[in-house]
Formats: sequence, structure tokens, C-alpha cells
Amino acid sequence: MANTKSAKKRALIAIKRTARNKMVKSSLRTAVRKYREAVGTENSAALLSQAFAALDKAATKGVIHKNTAARKKARLAKRLAAANA
Repeated sequence: MANTKSAKKRALIAIKRTARNKMVKSSLRTAVRKYREAVGTENSAALLSQAFAALDKAATKGVIHKNTAARKKARLAKRLAAANA
């Protein structure tokens, strides 16, 4: 365990950030999973926009890299296009 006051503070901050990152990543996975399950249905476009918003939020908060978010968004959009074709 940390000995100095600053090290204890950094440990607490790390715990808080880990919890926040876990929450954001969990909601991201849920949004993407709901979209994948609904591909081909009438509300897939709405769920796609929710998945995009979750990816953008995670990238903005630094939970995932912005290029990772862009890659995932492209793959999700490609899946919708293939389902509509």
C-alpha cells in the first residue's frame, strides 16, 4: 500500500477512474450488443445512432482510442448496409 499522502491520493483517484471507465465501457458494450441483435429490424437505425453516441462518448472520455471508435463505427455501419442490401 502507498506510504505517502500523494501516493494514497493517486491510489484513490485510480480507483475512481477505473470505476468510471468500467461503467462507460459496459454501457458501450450494451449499446453495441443491442444494435447487433436488432440488425435487420425496423429500429436498427435508431439503435445504430445510440451505439455511435456510446462509442463517441467513450472515445471522448479516453476509455477507448478515437481510431478504435472510428473503426467500430465503420464496421457497424457496414453491417447495417449489408443487412439492407
